[in-house]
Amino acid sequence: MRTITFYLAALVLLLLSQNLMAQEPYQRKIEDLREKKEKITQQEKDALKEEVESINRRLERGDLSLEEAKVLKAEAAKKRALNIENRVAIIDHQISLLERNNGETLTIADERDRWEDEDGFSIRIDGEPIFFTNSRRWKDDIKYDRRTYSDPVFAIGLNNALIDGQSLDDSPYKVGGSRFFEMGWQWRTRVFKNSNWLRFNYGFSFQFNGLKPDDNQIFVQNGDQTVLEEFEFELDKSKLRMDNLVFPVHFEFGPSRFRETEKSIRYSIQNQFRMGVGGYGGFNLGTRQKLKYSRDGENVKDKFKRDYNTSDLIYGISGYVGFDEILLYVKYDLNPIFKDADVEQHNISLGLRFDL
Repeated sequence: MRTITFYLAALVLLLLSQNLMAQEPYQRKIEDLREKKEKITQQEKDALKEEVESINRRLERGDLSLEEAKVLKAEAAKKRALNIENRVAIIDHQISLLERNNGETLTIADERDRWEDEDGFSIRIDGEPIFFTNSRRWKDDIKYDRRTYSDPVFAIGLNNALIDGQSLDDSPYKVGGSRFFEMGWQWRTRVFKNSNWLRFNYGFSFQFNGLKPDDNQIFVQNGDQTVLEEFEFELDKSKLRMDNLVFPVHFEFGPSRFRETEKSIRYSIQNQFRMGVGGYGGFNLGTRQKLKYSRDGENVKDKFKRDYNTSDLIYGISGYVGFDEILLYVKYDLNPIFKDADVEQHNISLGLRFDL
């Protein structure tokens, strides 16, 4: 008898907990709707402020007369006031509907893409819902003003080194054979609220800088010095590659196209000239040397992953200029390639950058 009573009590508790769990989501949605209703007025006021500022800019440019500007401002204020009234009424109706039906409301299947999916009950035929019951929440409105964008960055080109006391013409590295590659991700934020002529770009990039010695030479590490020495066999290829992770920061200048609708304002730099200046800092991930040569009629490939006394910390200056997505790109390492070297060398790169 005691065992039966225990199971009955457990069953009752389980049913009560399920009932509470079933009711909790819709009550939470009601609270969310009430909070959303409080934000509607401020959101519409902010949107009205943006519209008025846009009208003022057009007035300052001479695109509108003073009377035309007054009419547009009055229309904008009227529209926003009606928006507040209608949107608040919609929220009030949603709350009443949820409270009256304890959260169990019917929606037609065609509306399913306009709501955020949550737990609920539905009947499907051939995989398509014909009706479902649930309390669902409207998706967020389109962001009125986007100040930050992001995109991938790729760069490729020629690499070499500036050596103290030598010109680039006297470089011991092959001009065409020494190359670099860079890939990363950047964020672009508009600096000023009502203008896009200046942007702040920041992100991260993986840089792969390669140096190919000339005259059948290879890199040799002798204690704290890394020098070039002639190799004993005829080389088909000799290359040193330095892999870095850096965090570039640039200030970007250039015009943009302004686009405004009732729901959003956007600044587009597509098909526009732009220029960026800045720098980067990071650290070295690894250094390796690759050799290809023939020995006793046999093709040999050697790969050496060593320190080669390369700098651990990477920092430098960089800049780019171009049109739309294709930019001429240059970067220069302020840190020496090899630490404590008798003669300092600094990596320099020139190529094309693609902001996709």
